[in-house]
Amino acid sequence: MAYQPTPVRAGGYPSGAGSLLATHKVLRNTYMLLSMTLLFSAAMAGVSMAVNAPYGLSLVASLVSMGLIWFVLPRTAESANGIYVVFAITGLLGFGLGPVLNMYLKALPNGGQLIMSALGGTGLIFAALSGYVLTTKKDFSFMGGFLMTGVIALLLCSVGAMVASLFGVAVSGVFLALSAVSMLLFSGMLLYQTSAIINGGETNYIMATIGLYLSIYNIFTSLLHLLGFANSDD
Repeated sequence: MAYQPTPVRAGGYPSGAGSLLATHKVLRNTYMLLSMTLLFSAAMAGVSMAVNAPYGLSLVASLVSMGLIWFVLPRTAESANGIYVVFAITGLLGFGLGPVLNMYLKALPNGGQLIMSALGGTGLIFAALSGYVLTTKKDFSFMGGFLMTGVIALLLCSVGAMVASLFGVAVSGVFLALSAVSMLLFSGMLLYQTSAIINGGETNYIMATIGLYLSIYNIFTSLLHLLGFANSDD
């Protein structure tokens, strides 16, 4: 199931956006912190894989990170403590990926290749969409309400599919469809979030970083699921 990001802001960007210099500063700080958190997350995933962390621990890590996103990060985003919270969130999510990656490595003969393909595909999507917004500086604020509705619908459908699976209902096709929708939805999130930074809608680089990270995380896991399904014998 795709991990849910912080809610997007519906509607247009606030008037009186910061200066061009301030915008460049937010963008620079965001990409710098994003790079560090992605590396840290990958390292934690490696640790999780090395110790063969159980899937239950992965679920706990995801739940704790969700709690930090909703209840702790908003209160610390304006201080240096927010940086520690961001690393805690991304570290937990990276650690939680370990059991999932190990599952692909053990279940499929080309599991390692699929993981690398998902990584490469995610990087390509991020570079293409971010490059488009940075080059055109197009305003995607109109997508805010649609994306918020999509995130809520995706969450409800994912929970419903999980409950159905507990009662023995075959929902593999539903999860596949949800993965495809998730990849498209969070690709739109990348456009929206990058546009918000460029056009002054997001002036807090800590919140901008976690937003972009969660979009990348969801695109990667969704793409990995789709590739795994396409290469399975089931």
